[in-house]
Amino acid sequence: MQASRTIAGTLRPSRIGLGMAPLGGLRHQVDQESAAAAIHAAWDCGLRYFDTAPYYGAGLSEERAGRVLREYDRDEYILSTKVGQTAYVTADGSRATRPDFSYDATMAGFEQSLARLGVDRVDIVFVHDPVDAFDAAIYGSFRALLRLREEGVIRAIGAGMNQWEMITQFLDRVPLDCVMPAGRLTLLDQSAATTLIPACRRAGVAMIGAGVLNSGVLARPEPGALYDYQPASDAVIDRARRIGRVCADHGVSLLAAALQFPLRYDVVATVLVGAHPAAEVRVNAAAAAAVIPDDLWADLEARSLIPPLT
Repeated sequence: MQASRTIAGTLRPSRIGLGMAPLGGLRHQVDQESAAAAIHAAWDCGLRYFDTAPYYGAGLSEERAGRVLREYDRDEYILSTKVGQTAYVTADGSRATRPDFSYDATMAGFEQSLARLGVDRVDIVFVHDPVDAFDAAIYGSFRALLRLREEGVIRAIGAGMNQWEMITQFLDRVPLDCVMPAGRLTLLDQSAATTLIPACRRAGVAMIGAGVLNSGVLARPEPGALYDYQPASDAVIDRARRIGRVCADHGVSLLAAALQFPLRYDVVATVLVGAHPAAEVRVNAAAAAAVIPDDLWADLEARSLIPPLT
């Protein structure tokens, strides 16, 4: 399931990776046993890229990832986490996070991530959603990550946000290795394709597809589905269903098309998919490996359901 594209010239992720936000309780409560089962299932399905963050469960996702991944050879998988959202324990013992993109907070937060993960290095570190904190990220978090990359503690640095506009601005200021515009290169939203993808090509920067199901509507386009963390409108559900019908005409599931759509673009190195429980991980892995005929993409383009590939 290995991808053909690299990150920072040497990191070659699997075709899809496991996003571990759900394992920190993003959607619902998850226990350690089922979280571990999901990670084991991902490994058994050939996934070798695992992404987490302090923000996911205020450190819980990192802790759970570390407990399981230490069972495997550290050189056999790619691990990424994030900085900028600091996890801490409140006075009453509960978990919480706060945004802090300063240099010192980034360095301290990264050390805390290493401890939770139980590793001495992380392959990729993203600055996580520095909304309204552009300068702080430039002079704080990114400056810290550049130092860590120079020291060899991390191999690649990136920006991860639910938008593409600010990421494009970061590309002009920071020598990034990869970017992660969550939800902005999907069957329903290709807004990253017009400006960010050409910018990545010019800079030689890889893109990681994330949020490719747009919070779930592309997995199950039905009433009550979410689109970008909010209830999907009737128009969005209808469009997803129309795409799904075209997929069915070609013998392809909507899920398979959604997972593989970003991989059509030459800068996309891998697609991250948050999944839990283990059965969902296996379904996603099978969909990512399904054969999709070129005629499907051509048909979707002809019906103006997706734009022509650029």
